Amino acid sequence: MRSSRSRVRAGLALAAALPLAAGALALGTPTALAAQAGPGPHDRQALAGTKPLWATPSADRGTADASEKVTARVYLAGRDAKGLAAYARAVSDPASASYGKYLTSRQAKERFGATKEQIAGVTGWLTSSGLKVTGTTDHYVTVTGDAAAARKAFGTELHRYVKDGRTYHAPSTTASVPASLDGAVLTVVGLNDAPRLAKHRETLPGPSAAFRNAGPFSTYYGSNVNKSLPSAYGSHAPYAIKGYTGKQLRAAYGAKNFTGKGVTIAITDAYASPTIAQDAQQYAKRNGDKSWSKGQYSQVLPADWTHTGEKECDASGWYGEETLDIEAAHAVAPDAGIVYVAGASCQDDDLIDALHKIVDGRLADIVSNSWGDVESNETPDVAAAYDQVFQTGAVEGIGFYFSSGDDGDNVAKHGTKQADTPANSPWVTSVGGTSLAVGKGDKYMWETGWGTHKAELSKDGLSWEGSVFTGGAGGGTSKIHQQPFYQRGVVPDALAKANGSTPMRVGPDIAAVADSSTGFLVGQTQTFPDGSTKYDEYRIGGTSLAAPVIAGVQALAQQARHGVPIGFANPAIYDRYGTAAYHDVTDHPLGKGQGIGVVRVDYKNSVDAKDGLVTTLRSLGGDSSLSAVVGYDDVTGVGTPGDSYVTSYVPGHRR
Repeated sequence: MRSSRSRVRAGLALAAALPLAAGALALGTPTALAAQAGPGPHDRQALAGTKPLWATPSADRGTADASEKVTARVYLAGRDAKGLAAYARAVSDPASASYGKYLTSRQAKERFGATKEQIAGVTGWLTSSGLKVTGTTDHYVTVTGDAAAARKAFGTELHRYVKDGRTYHAPSTTASVPASLDGAVLTVVGLNDAPRLAKHRETLPGPSAAFRNAGPFSTYYGSNVNKSLPSAYGSHAPYAIKGYTGKQLRAAYGAKNFTGKGVTIAITDAYASPTIAQDAQQYAKRNGDKSWSKGQYSQVLPADWTHTGEKECDASGWYGEETLDIEAAHAVAPDAGIVYVAGASCQDDDLIDALHKIVDGRLADIVSNSWGDVESNETPDVAAAYDQVFQTGAVEGIGFYFSSGDDGDNVAKHGTKQADTPANSPWVTSVGGTSLAVGKGDKYMWETGWGTHKAELSKDGLSWEGSVFTGGAGGGTSKIHQQPFYQRGVVPDALAKANGSTPMRVGPDIAAVADSSTGFLVGQTQTFPDGSTKYDEYRIGGTSLAAPVIAGVQALAQQARHGVPIGFANPAIYDRYGTAAYHDVTDHPLGKGQGIGVVRVDYKNSVDAKDGLVTTLRSLGGDSSLSAVVGYDDVTGVGTPGDSYVTSYVPGHRR
């Protein structure tokens, strides 16, 4: 059994979008689902949120067998959980006297980490309850045992519940721990077994199945127009670009002469592409990026891989994600160091482990993450474990950036309007998406909020038929996290109070190019239908692109401020709201009611023309129920980096 759900790549948008807790300081305190410990009955402290929402009376099928196996992680709260949250805010807030006064990883551990006495106390309690301790770190204790021992340890019976047509065990009441532990436990994850754990000692599969774009293409926006095709929105739409490169993105987002020198970006994903080093070097050589220098790229890999054969993790499918993240970050910040820190699988526990490695070793200044899930799958126990990592990173001057999602408001795919997670955390920078037009001479033309509809060319070639939503930037109002201080006065009440009278966290915070029809060119070794594996290039998008692009821009900004870490960036990002630092993106940059589209020609089989081609019109700027408007919005946040964004971080610069 694994102790957490799986995460999916936030979006490798190809022909279409592919399926893929804090302290009480107004930094997003969960309302109905608090994640911190509280008083419980019989001299125990409750661990709120440990009973999943799907464990309802109507789904209850009775008490689980006492011998049923349980595997769990008990996360440690450390010696001063409230102090950690308070210092994480203070050190990140430009208005605070403590702004920028970061701690080293050793200082953070000594000030906020768990003590030996706390670890010993938690270990003793678990073993005395009949559970077997299978591993101990500075952050958690892992245990196995049966349901009877779990009941003794956590004060709750495990029942069998039906979820999505299957039956799992889960706590029948909120788990609790002895009050004598004096707040040493942050939460416990894994008392429910949805879904199952795969076997260990697995090997990674070979390169993923090939994908190619057909063309014809534009070399820059609007350079290639076929006037024999039907018109759209009063004119003929140009062919989609072949794929933007680093030179075009750097020009669009104000890189100037900054290169990210002296800054390190960490990329986290699941698994590891076996060809990434040579792919990235070949891509840079072919597309005008600066060649990778010796030692500029490094990897931190786990000792073992898990869940590689499971459909929900799709190990080889993550190779393209890793390739996009690394090549995009390098394209924007060509002198920044990049360290890839892999999760052993796409499960929360393994991805949290990867984040812990970055924070514990202070491996990077900026962390780009292109994966997530919908908020309805979020549980406060897991959110608390993530937020503890984010807060610890903040006090060390490390910023975390998460893609906001690729399904707009999530109604079309998941049936409910909701934000994505961990992008919903008030302790991370949520990165939304745009459709980007870069013209001749690498001139920035305009952006719309990313929201794409597809219409196919009619059989007679005289019209465009149908209009299907294929993907758009994630965003919206959290139902879990309250409004953080940095969003006050910027996010309109119509968004912040969309779910009730209490202002809540709204995402995204900032945005960059994400639409696959105006996307980025990547190079990757792939497996072709004839069984051969070879390097090839294709256009790609998704907020999986936006996140590493923003990470690259932040590396430039950190270099501009003479290498001083930006850390948790949201207070500084919102501090620049309403200035020339941003492009204020709307859905209609060419005028009210004026639509925009591009023509795409794709292979029906995604590889070659054997099965024919399909020609479609991709209409831009229509993101489900979300809208990019003047000012802050839930598609692009405060906007995209403008020509003066990077230089606004130069000490003494007036915005």
